Amino acid sequence: MTPPEATGSLRLIDCTEADHAAAILDILNDAIVNSTALYDYVPRPPEAMKTWFATKRANGFPVIGVVDEAGVLLGFASWGTFRAFPAYKYTVEHSVYVHHQHRGQGLAKHLMQALIQRAQEAQVHVLVGCIDASNVGSITLHERLGFVHTGTIKEVGFKFGKWLDAAFYQLTLATPTAPVDG
Repeated sequence: MTPPEATGSLRLIDCTEADHAAAILDILNDAIVNSTALYDYVPRPPEAMKTWFATKRANGFPVIGVVDEAGVLLGFASWGTFRAFPAYKYTVEHSVYVHHQHRGQGLAKHLMQALIQRAQEAQVHVLVGCIDASNVGSITLHERLGFVHTGTIKEVGFKFGKWLDAAFYQLTLATPTAPVDG
């Protein structure tokens, strides 16, 4: 576990199901209901977090959070399987979400920097972000962190009465040091 990093009065932490599932669910459900950050329609029920955290634990996927001085979760970042084929084992698809009341304060940048560091430590080679093409804030953040646009799939989602384009951004890392087949 990477030790918490101070960011002013904020700290980066490893999220746990017991302490952070409800806050993560609130952040995700707000994104579902009020944005195109998630291409879901219906808020997730609390029991969905059991499966979500179980998958993260089983695969060794990090869930990094940023908390304020009172320990309130303001945002989180994680990654999951990019595609379920063995040759993709060095590639992950990441996500970063910040509570709607705390956006625009640089929290996503801190979370992404920590996630990138964790990816290097885990010998990941490529981080992939699938971003709604209208999400200028997320696209700008990714570009500033060195991600490059690798393609946009047009009209693959439909939400809020309109077609949505999914833009893919990729960061290629120098890791792993010794990749192997199998």
